[in-house]
Amino acid sequence: MKNVLILPVLLFLGYALIASGDFSAIASGVAIFIVGMLFMEDGFRLFTGGILSKILRKTTDTVAKSIFSGFIATAVVQSSSLTSVIAISFVTAELISLSQAIGIIFGANIGTTATAWIVAAFGMKINISAYAMPMLVFGVLFTFFKDKRFKGTGNILLGLGFIFLGISFMKDGFETLKSGIDLADFAVSGVAGIAIYVLVGAVATIIIQSSSATMALIITAVATGQIDYMNSISLAIGANLGTTVTAVLGALTSNANGKRLAVAHFIFNAITALFAIVFIYVLQDIVDILAGLFGIGDEEIALKLSLFHTLFNVIGVIIVTPFIQRLVKFLDTLFVFKGERRGKPIYLDHEVIKTAGPAIVALSKETMHLYDIAKHTIVKALRMKKEDVFSEKDFRGAVKQVSSSDVDVNEIYETRIKRLYSTILQHAVLAEPYMEKAQRKHVYKIKLASREIVEAIKDIRELQKNINRYMAGDNMAIKGEYNFLRENLAAVLRVIERVREQPGSRELLHHITESKAKNRNLDVIAAKRLSVLLRDGKISDRMASSLMNDSSYTRMVSKNLLKCAAILWGGEGEWEDSPDTPAPENPENPENPENPEATVEPQGSAV
Repeated sequence: MKNVLILPVLLFLGYALIASGDFSAIASGVAIFIVGMLFMEDGFRLFTGGILSKILRKTTDTVAKSIFSGFIATAVVQSSSLTSVIAISFVTAELISLSQAIGIIFGANIGTTATAWIVAAFGMKINISAYAMPMLVFGVLFTFFKDKRFKGTGNILLGLGFIFLGISFMKDGFETLKSGIDLADFAVSGVAGIAIYVLVGAVATIIIQSSSATMALIITAVATGQIDYMNSISLAIGANLGTTVTAVLGALTSNANGKRLAVAHFIFNAITALFAIVFIYVLQDIVDILAGLFGIGDEEIALKLSLFHTLFNVIGVIIVTPFIQRLVKFLDTLFVFKGERRGKPIYLDHEVIKTAGPAIVALSKETMHLYDIAKHTIVKALRMKKEDVFSEKDFRGAVKQVSSSDVDVNEIYETRIKRLYSTILQHAVLAEPYMEKAQRKHVYKIKLASREIVEAIKDIRELQKNINRYMAGDNMAIKGEYNFLRENLAAVLRVIERVREQPGSRELLHHITESKAKNRNLDVIAAKRLSVLLRDGKISDRMASSLMNDSSYTRMVSKNLLKCAAILWGGEGEWEDSPDTPAPENPENPENPENPEATVEPQGSAV
């Protein structure tokens, strides 16, 4: 259906561009203006994306500060979409609360009115295209530099140049159009006029996908006398309302918090638009009073329209801000999924990866999410209870109890682990172009951690088969050996959990280093115990073969998990495996296989 509608629209647009030179100039101006906005956004993301991200992160500890930061950031970078992307990335990565992100969006709504002031103050009074040409020339030159700061500056200059050029095209188009047809003759007054032009403004913004471009179009039209001042006010209200559709469409692929933020944006703009429509004549009178105070003459319609645009956005923020906490409570009830969606990320989406800092945090947290799935899967595969593994209980009693709950490791690997791992890798690759070299190195380590988790699950899948087989049998000797392997893995999980609770703790990191060293000797210990059991006829050759393979799987699972933990919670440099670390002496007594539990070290240090 969508494709069917697009064709006639394109044909009509093509005909209009050929048939009318004035319409062609106006449409070209809008297109060039939008290209300029895109270049500006890309330029600021390259040039100051990291700095802007840090500033917003540090100045949003209260709602008031969030609103002010959103306003300043948007007014400076001339892109509410860039500010919105950063806000969404922050709340997605849980770097800020939803209320703080809402504050940034509210402030961005006020900040985006700066574009209208630029168009009204400069675009209508001076030959703005004369300033566009040098910007375009230097912008192109700077984009040839490899340094991101030069490339970012080049994109900003290109953006400003195209914006100025677009305004000039729109202005010239409307001025020449007036000689043939005066759109002001079709002005509609009263309530009907308000309703019609609010709808036209909203539809125009939905089509153009930029409220700034729509406002530039409205201001140039009213400044050249093509539309009535009162109708232009209604168009401005409609443009504000239409931009919520753009936000909602952009949030469709976002996570729950991103969708909630889009709903908050919609509610804010809807309330603001409704207020402006109801009190439109009152606001018009206030604008006339303020215009007199600011020295704006009655003939300066474009500036008065910009003042109105700013006024009702500010009033909207004042009205809605006291109810932010209630709004957050309502939003928290939306997009709530019961249980975990299989293989779906919690922290990653296509918005969060566009900002380096939040992208790294989101990738780290998603990898921790992957670890949590793997951790609970491993505990169940060991036929143990999580309260036994992650409490202070002695392992000796816990391993003797075989939990009745089982798990299909292969099914979890295919439907959850594998899918989530692919998502992490995909988003990591997409995020890297926005990052510096040091940040890309950090992402590389995160990818290593997620790979270690996947490898651990693959190995536990093999180990689980024989745990289920031999723990259900009657041979106490082989049961003892598998209890030994189960306890070793449980001890590793417990050590990792302690490190996770206090990331970077040097004392706890020592346990990881010690566990790595002991884990390297696991095959040696298992071989010695195995030789005694075979010599005494306690186990069969088949059992011995299984046990040798499974001791190797146990060692690899432990190694993978410890490397992953060192990356995620160990701090810089701790992720590297340390083959030169001397292994401590092993107090296990391989000559006492009848009571294997007695040969295992105390809880927390079995490996």
